[in-house]
Amino acid sequence: MLVKSVTLLTMVVILAVFACGAAAQQQPTPYGMPISLEIAKKAAAAAVVEIQKNNWYMAVAVTDPAGNLVYFEKIDGTQTASVNIAIAKSRAAAQFKRPTKVFQDALAAGNTYVLGLPGTVPSEGGIPIVSDGKIIGAIGVSGGTGQQDGVAAKAGADAIK
Repeated sequence: MLVKSVTLLTMVVILAVFACGAAAQQQPTPYGMPISLEIAKKAAAAAVVEIQKNNWYMAVAVTDPAGNLVYFEKIDGTQTASVNIAIAKSRAAAQFKRPTKVFQDALAAGNTYVLGLPGTVPSEGGIPIVSDGKIIGAIGVSGGTGQQDGVAAKAGADAIK
């Protein structure tokens, strides 16, 4: 009886995961033309203003919709690990069409399947950049707490409308 219950519970969880994925993809934000260097610099500059205002040490990466690096900037004194983490957050936000905080929240809720999705980064700080209703890239920030990374990334993404 316990085996049947576990199997049934497993099936319910799998169906819920697929249902959430299907619901999330019903009205996907379309990809637009890849972000230009000029726009990428504008997004990064807005993030850097927020970073400097708070005296944080962070790395900022902007990628195109495919997750390819377009622009990168790092505040002097930022930990070395933040370079690759910022790029990974930006890449994940672009490729999955959602903020990386979604993965963080899913993992915190016990949805460990997130760890098996190649390219996910379950840490706040990656946000898609949307212009004219289309994803043109993403910004990733690393170096502070997840919440600080999210604040700086949001400042960068919000600078592009």
